[in-house]
Amino acid sequence: MLAFFNSLPGAVALGIVWGIMAIGVYITYRILDFADLTVDGSMAAGGAVFVTCALTGMNIYVSMLMAFICGCLCGLATGIFYTLFGIPPILSGILTQIGLYSVFLDIVGKSNQGISVDSYNLIMSMRNVKPSIIAGLIITAVIIAALYWFFGTEMGHSIRATGNNKNMAKANGINTNVNAIIALVLSNGIVALSGALLAQYQGYADVSMSRGAIVTGLAAVIIGEVIFGKIFKNFALRLTSVVIGGIIYYIAVTFVVSLGLPSNDLKLFTALVVALFLGVPFWKNKIAAKRVKRVEGGAENA
Repeated sequence: MLAFFNSLPGAVALGIVWGIMAIGVYITYRILDFADLTVDGSMAAGGAVFVTCALTGMNIYVSMLMAFICGCLCGLATGIFYTLFGIPPILSGILTQIGLYSVFLDIVGKSNQGISVDSYNLIMSMRNVKPSIIAGLIITAVIIAALYWFFGTEMGHSIRATGNNKNMAKANGINTNVNAIIALVLSNGIVALSGALLAQYQGYADVSMSRGAIVTGLAAVIIGEVIFGKIFKNFALRLTSVVIGGIIYYIAVTFVVSLGLPSNDLKLFTALVVALFLGVPFWKNKIAAKRVKRVEGGAENA
């Protein structure tokens, strides 16, 4: 247990990074109602661009901006596949994800590339966990504030309308294709930014660093919704719950690892956690429906 408590700060730091990634997943999964698998590639691409730019002497913050732009381009590719080519959402994301594997290798030149905290003034690093947590929280607050503002604008409301009812949005003169592309661009830009933060924290960018990222992102989203769904009604608070979900998830992973679970089984554990939390709302509705039937049956018998 001592090892678990000693690992908690690192779990919180990683949870914040993956929570930022989950915010990007939330935009497509919940707001746009788009099953986007691009994130499994755009996160690694963001890390690759950041490390490459930083190693060439570019400013750390500019390198992160370049990673964000790279993610935006990844989302744009998926949006074009979906809107102009008529490819279904899941296949559009898979196509971009597969292509990004080669893009990573073209950018970095190999399967992984390290970056040292001793040579660069990194924002987050596992060598300085507590300052990394503070930096991660500040970045998270800025992202949530920016998204809260954006989705309160006319464009943001039209994207929400597209996700809620695409046909009704079209009937009201909203260009749903443009909205889908904008949401995908924004989502993957945030995901790539989290990839840049992850590359800094762990000290390297790897072609497989975001493999299964969509499952981790969904875990954070679902955990946040199940625990805080009835409490957090405000949009900004919902985004905050996603980040908290990411932290809770990584604390759970750290606890399970401390019990001796092989690291090879972490993806299996993630899938089971997501399945469990996805099933919670279904079970709640089923139990509520049974209670209603019992009440109605009792009223009829009376």
